[in-house]
Amino acid sequence: MFKGIVICGILLISIVLISGCTDQQQNGEIGYIDVTAQEAKELIDTNPDLIIIDVSPNYDNGHIPGAINYYIGNGSLDDAIPTLDKNKEYLVYCHVDSASITGAKKLVDAGFTKVYRLKGNYQAWIDAGYPVE
Repeated sequence: MFKGIVICGILLISIVLISGCTDQQQNGEIGYIDVTAQEAKELIDTNPDLIIIDVSPNYDNGHIPGAINYYIGNGSLDDAIPTLDKNKEYLVYCHVDSASITGAKKLVDAGFTKVYRLKGNYQAWIDAGYPVE
């Protein structure tokens, strides 16, 4: 009986550990890193070479200071990707998850290795009280 409980416990721990590894692997397969508004602000403040890409059509209505607008919907991002330096770090955001995720994935698929996506997008930046242009 005791052996059965120990074996079940070991199996349960193994499943939890394997699940954790699987989640980590899946996140690694995405190729970009989701960051909070606070983490994005820290990236901006500590890395003057960070390139901030706004992939939304609403850039003129407000954006993160220093952001460049490559609207994903009209192909601007696709046109810009060959001109961008793959060795730089990039922060991608939009007003909706689907566009920022697509934008970040496009960079990763093109061979960029230092790509961050603002989790919660522009609204998270606003909610955190950070400046906008």
